[in-house]
Amino acid sequence: MNIYFACSITGGREFEPVFQTLVRALLEDGHEIPTAYLAEPSVNELEHVASPEEVYSRDVAWIRSAQVLVAEVSTPSHGVGYEIGYALNLGKPVLACHLRGRNVSKMISGNPDRNLVVRQYDGPDHAVKIVRSFLREKI
Repeated sequence: MNIYFACSITGGREFEPVFQTLVRALLEDGHEIPTAYLAEPSVNELEHVASPEEVYSRDVAWIRSAQVLVAEVSTPSHGVGYEIGYALNLGKPVLACHLRGRNVSKMISGNPDRNLVVRQYDGPDHAVKIVRSFLREKI
């Protein structure tokens, strides 16, 4: 399955170990993730060389071609919020997962779109279970 993975880049990398655990598990499951590099510590260096226009064009193309969008939303991010809205507008299933107890934008948590699922996790392994369950249910 082609999955667009979204996570905070410039807003903060506190949850990078979770990003890495999720991406690694999904790749091991045989999924295609064009944004897998977002989980890596070098992401800021990689993204720095691309212009904003290039990033936008590339990312919306990847969202269009993805079957689902999986977003880690524990850290507020304008980009991730935009990507979620863009995917929902296209009718794509979206999972927004976050660490239990973290505040999440009410624009996400209060969104009634039937294609949006918001779930809390207790740690990286639990996050993987939530994502795998979402993928089984939605596709």
